[in-house]
Amino acid sequence: MMSKTPPKPWTVQDITYIAVFAALIAVCSWISIPTAIPFTLQTLGVFLAVGMLGGRRGTAAVVVYLLLGAAGLPVFAGFTGGLGILFGYTGGYFLGFLLSALLMWGLERLRDREMKTLAAGMLLSLPVCYACGLGWSLLIYDPAGTTLWAALGVYVLPYILPDLGKASAALVLTARLRRYVK
Repeated sequence: MMSKTPPKPWTVQDITYIAVFAALIAVCSWISIPTAIPFTLQTLGVFLAVGMLGGRRGTAAVVVYLLLGAAGLPVFAGFTGGLGILFGYTGGYFLGFLLSALLMWGLERLRDREMKTLAAGMLLSLPVCYACGLGWSLLIYDPAGTTLWAALGVYVLPYILPDLGKASAALVLTARLRRYVK
């Protein structure tokens, strides 16, 4: 059920967890297979942050990660950072990570923090992330050149199975480790 009470102020423990999971997302981005759109574990990091910390703190971890990258720290794939990367060719995926975390948080607020709600949030967030990445690339970087079908073959189809694997791994890890995070 949706809570009507105002959110509690952040504690030192909350801030520490947010920082740790922002760092985890960065480490996940460094583990990559370089291609035009790198295969990374960022999605796993986002899913773990929201799964382990809950929607509010998990989304905050994603925001901190993006702010660190925007400030120029090398937290993105290939040890890169800066506004040029954040708003560059793959910028839509960064927006997708944030919207994915927000969507999972919204589902958590509407329903509960049960694993089935988290799984549904992960499955629903993947098309959101793909749509952001695909739309960003088509509208900003290639507004007239690539067909939708060709773009789907580059920006979406190769990532579906790996991302489903990352979602599965995040669910398993969250189920086993969530009790250790307060």
